[in-house]
Amino acid sequence: MDGALDAERDAILAAMTPVVDGIAATFGPICEVVLHDYRDPEKSVVAVAGSVTGRAVGGAMSEIGMRVLAGGDGAADELNYVTRTRGGALVKSSTMVLRDSTGAVFGALCVNLDIGAVGAAHRLLGALAGADTAPAEVPTTTFGNDIDSVVDALVDAHRSRQRGSWAELDRAERLDLFGGLDARGVFAVRGAVEQVAGRLGISRASAYSYLAQARAAHDTPPGGSA
Repeated sequence: MDGALDAERDAILAAMTPVVDGIAATFGPICEVVLHDYRDPEKSVVAVAGSVTGRAVGGAMSEIGMRVLAGGDGAADELNYVTRTRGGALVKSSTMVLRDSTGAVFGALCVNLDIGAVGAAHRLLGALAGADTAPAEVPTTTFGNDIDSVVDALVDAHRSRQRGSWAELDRAERLDLFGGLDARGVFAVRGAVEQVAGRLGISRASAYSYLAQARAAHDTPPGGSA
């Protein structure tokens, strides 16, 4: 059965490949379309057209892909969300999950539009009209062609929101760090626990312990027991 499902998934990805080129050609140079096969998270990109986030075939999934992977078969499409790359580009994206005939999620089709020029034009028109066009806060998304850089960036982003080094964090802050990384799908990636442990300078056993405690705390209702 697994072999038949793999063949089916391969066929779906093959059928989607011309769609990647077609969408990118329709929207022009501001558009990037990426096709992911989540069976190999470290090399999930199987087709790409356009260049907005710098993705390449054989590249890893982004943190958005991690979140989809962590959601399992219950993952939903994420449409028309605005984010910013680490390089500062403003991007409007849609991530549409791919499912096989059993309903299992195994990949995604992602469309990224560079809307920086549109935003600049909007601000210019607003200024001419005398309207308040202060830009809204936009979250930064980590895109990378290797999974290690994505995990490292997420760890660094969480640490930057906390005080001091790992040794200076109290238990609640440590659990919050691991819970936040888990919520963003980091630990759905093979070897991520060991990588996070190394990044924080703690043992693998400690990392697994904090992750288990963070998950237990998340599953326990406030004021009650699980």
